[in-house]
Amino acid sequence: MANFARAENALKRADELINVGQKQDALQALHDLITSKRYRAWQKTLERIMFKYVELCVDMRKGRFAKDGLIQYRIVCQQVNVSSLEEVIKHFMHLSSEKAEQARTQAQALEEALDVDDLEADNRPEDLMLSYVSGEKGKDRSDRELVTPWFKFLWETYRTVLEILRNNSKLEALYAMTAHRAFQFCKQYKRTTEFRRLCEIIRNHLANLNKYRDQRDRPDLSAPESLHLYLDTRFEQLKIATELKLWQEAFRSVEDIHGLMCMVKKTPKSSLMVVYYAKLTEIFWISASHLYHAFAWFKLFTLQKNFNKNLSQKDLQLIASSVVLAALSVAPYNQTRGASHLKHENEKEHRIRMANLIGFNLDPKVDNREVVSRSLLLSELVSKGVLSCATQEVKDLYHLLEHEFLPLDAASKIQPLLTKISKLGGKLSSASSVPEVQLSQYIPALEKLATLRLLQQVSQVFQTMKMESLSQIIPFFDFSMVEKISVDAVKHNFIAMKFDHMKGIVVFGNMGLESDGLRVHLTNFAESLNKARAMIHPPVEKASKLAEILPGLGEVVDKEHKRLLARKSIIEKRKEEQERQLLEMEREEESRRLKMQKITEEAEQKRLAAEFEQRRAERIRQEIEERELEEAQALLEETEKRIRKGGKKKSILEGEKLTKQVLMERALTEQLKERQEMEKKLHKLAKTMDYLERAKREEAAPLIEAAFQQQLVEERVLHEREQQLEVELSRQHHDGDLREKNRLARMMDNKIIFQERVMSCRQVEFDRRREEREERISQIIQARKKEREFKRKKIFYVRSEEERLRKLHEEEEARKLEEAERRRKEEAERKAKLDEIAEKQRQRERELEEKERLRREALLGRSTEGLSRPSELPAGSHPSEPGAAAAPTTGKYVPRFKRERAVGSGQAPPSESDHWGSGSQAPPSQSDRWGSGSRAPPQDPERVGSGASRPLPHDSDRMGGSRAPQEPDKWGGNSSKTEPWRPSRARNPPRG
Repeated sequence: MANFARAENALKRADELINVGQKQDALQALHDLITSKRYRAWQKTLERIMFKYVELCVDMRKGRFAKDGLIQYRIVCQQVNVSSLEEVIKHFMHLSSEKAEQARTQAQALEEALDVDDLEADNRPEDLMLSYVSGEKGKDRSDRELVTPWFKFLWETYRTVLEILRNNSKLEALYAMTAHRAFQFCKQYKRTTEFRRLCEIIRNHLANLNKYRDQRDRPDLSAPESLHLYLDTRFEQLKIATELKLWQEAFRSVEDIHGLMCMVKKTPKSSLMVVYYAKLTEIFWISASHLYHAFAWFKLFTLQKNFNKNLSQKDLQLIASSVVLAALSVAPYNQTRGASHLKHENEKEHRIRMANLIGFNLDPKVDNREVVSRSLLLSELVSKGVLSCATQEVKDLYHLLEHEFLPLDAASKIQPLLTKISKLGGKLSSASSVPEVQLSQYIPALEKLATLRLLQQVSQVFQTMKMESLSQIIPFFDFSMVEKISVDAVKHNFIAMKFDHMKGIVVFGNMGLESDGLRVHLTNFAESLNKARAMIHPPVEKASKLAEILPGLGEVVDKEHKRLLARKSIIEKRKEEQERQLLEMEREEESRRLKMQKITEEAEQKRLAAEFEQRRAERIRQEIEERELEEAQALLEETEKRIRKGGKKKSILEGEKLTKQVLMERALTEQLKERQEMEKKLHKLAKTMDYLERAKREEAAPLIEAAFQQQLVEERVLHEREQQLEVELSRQHHDGDLREKNRLARMMDNKIIFQERVMSCRQVEFDRRREEREERISQIIQARKKEREFKRKKIFYVRSEEERLRKLHEEEEARKLEEAERRRKEEAERKAKLDEIAEKQRQRERELEEKERLRREALLGRSTEGLSRPSELPAGSHPSEPGAAAAPTTGKYVPRFKRERAVGSGQAPPSESDHWGSGSQAPPSQSDRWGSGSRAPPQDPERVGSGASRPLPHDSDRMGGSRAPQEPDKWGGNSSKTEPWRPSRARNPPRG
């Protein structure tokens, strides 16, 4: 690897190598410089080096070298001067295109201008032999030898440029231009395979762009400029795909456009949407999807009518006619009827997918089968005025096929209309995306539809018909085709008919229970019977049970409300817990994915680096071996030449199969022999030269001595003459200097005066400047002192303010803590007081219960004693006695044994007059006082404790029965009552 101190040296070295024909070495030198870490800063010289580098790559068709160099140059100038990379890439593509075009032109020239010696001969003998041996023609061979390599290199150039620019937001325009040029290359040379690969490459680039969103220079698809470039590229891809008749790739391009628009949530321009739907019409027509073809035509008509201001009436009429005929060409029955569940699911997904593609700017609906149906499309054509814009022939045909019922005369009226429609069409002047409309393409589908309508109408009129009559009614096809169409219609339950070839008749009939008339007859009959029964015997309204459930309704509602609140809180907690777990799982999964991705990337980088180092070491080793082999070969050849010149005839290279080691050994041996012979010759020659030199010196010694003595005499004479001349000149100079001194001595006083004046002025100026400097220094010192004082005061103020705020904050925190502690103590004291009051209340209640129990036992004993003497009472006792009158009217519970004794003695049980006083009425029950079903108010513990009123005994206590277990009260204890009863404001009458 060559190391250059400056980049210009590498460029000069490359030019020198190119001039001597070593382009590979020049390319390698430039490649080493570009990939070196030493030249990472962009400079203008690097751009010139890159221009030379890509020229060499193109000349030698080195695509790998070009890709490596461009990637390294992109790293260098990505953040500094990206326009330089753009210029280099443009130059690279321009050179590749020129070379490919030159190769194609050269191949054409070779084919057109054959070098034929015999003008009467059709082919040369060698051409005939080559054609018989290889099976190729002359043009095929020339293309394979000249054109194909350059086309491969041009295709590799486009792929390289797209790979380099795929994630560069600053060169999006260049990426789009490269893609367009690659599309044009595929179109011009009919390269369908390369076009499919190019579409897949661009599709993968966009997928990776969306997958890795955290890249540094990633293009932003939400920007209008970027979106416009990407859409233009996809629309160009769609155009080229349709021109090359690659319909599957064209449909995938449509899906790419739809996915791109769904990704950025923006609708493209109307001009682009017109191209979109125009290409969709072609794709769906080729795939025999007439329903989607009609919908695409409808969308195209809507766009042209709304946005194309230059649309003429004739063009609008042709487009509207095409829309109507496309809708009529759709089969009038569902072709998936009776299919399996899997096929229905696949068809549903297919319909949703097609609805999204066709209804590109429509809102999604719940049932996509209603979006793309023939009936809906025809109703839209009528409601949107498309039918009114069509030609009169198309309108008449629509009414005949959809609304008229003419089973015998329809064919005679439809056939002339189809003949007229087949002649309509032509080029459109104002619709650039739809260059031509030919209505004749819909004639076969319309004839099939007319046949189906005739069969449907005939089946409703006739039960049987001869085959000859049916053939005469349907003149569009022969009978075999009519039979095939009929079988398909019967298969999809459009009509019901049978062909009896033995009798030569056609039998029409209904479709059994699956027909529209019989499919739901049982359901309709059941509904009618239900209505009649309801009219004869109307349903009896049940009595309301509100009165039964009203007493406990409040408590039930409260319990249900509390249960629902608790359930809601539990559900919310479960949801929060589940969301938290999901978030944690997603976070762990993301971290795991990032970790695995990082490990994979590091492993890939290590592998690539190891492979690069291995390839580099292998290349260096091969180059060293080749260089050593060439040097050894050159040495042997040179040695052989010298041996031949010396008179030896036998070559050292004859009769042997030499290897690198043998060549090196032979070369070293020959070099050693030559060196030894040369040393002998040099030794002999040196000895001869020594003898000659000694003889020469012996003869020249006396001559040299004589010449030396003569030179000494001449030099002594010359020295004396020059010394005398120097003394004379010194004397003359001294005399002149004395005369000049005497002349200038009279100006000495003036010189001293001038010197003193200049020195005094300079001294004054020096003193003034020194004073000014000292004054300025003192001012600066004072200013700095004041500034330091101000800073110290400011720092002191800030620190004191911070200390004050900190103290205030601490006091506030201490106050809050004291307040919280005080509230906590007060709460504890209040709770203790409440507990004490509750305990006192429970104690009083227990005492009252004990007194009541003793009183009840005493009362029950007196009642038993009075009832044991029934003979003492008169037989006709007065009914107005208090005991007899109050017993049946008190409304109180009477024990069973009292009732039995009263019945046995013929008297009513006595009332508890001693409890409420003689003749006083018993107090009203709790249900009468507080209302039906309401709960008695709780008793005030303070009033109970002070003895303001006495609580009434519970009903169960008066009855003498056992008390039901009560719920724990709010103070934590088990109270003897559900709630203590609070007396009303009106005081009870005093006891007697």
